[in-house]
Amino acid sequence: MRAKQEYRNRPETEVMVLDVLVNRSENGMSVFELRATVSVEIDSLEEALASLKDDGLIVVESPATSTRAMIKPAERVIPDEADLDSDATLLEQLRERFPL
Repeated sequence: MRAKQEYRNRPETEVMVLDVLVNRSENGMSVFELRATVSVEIDSLEEALASLKDDGLIVVESPATSTRAMIKPAERVIPDEADLDSDATLLEQLRERFPL
């Protein structure tokens, strides 16, 4: 699953982080898990996380049972079922137009 379309015009690292977090929106991810998944320099990841947090697109939670902070996408970033259906329709249209 990918972040909503209106959040895809951001820098590439930020979009990658949002997409990964949307896929793990239930549990969230630690910085270490993000670092392993997103495959960018740590400085780029830190800048992306700071920008996303400043814009309110991610939430950082510290569970009482853990010492690690978990990063989750803000609810407004997660696509609705209707958004998913429209993406599938677009994909179907592209397949019809450009057969493989």
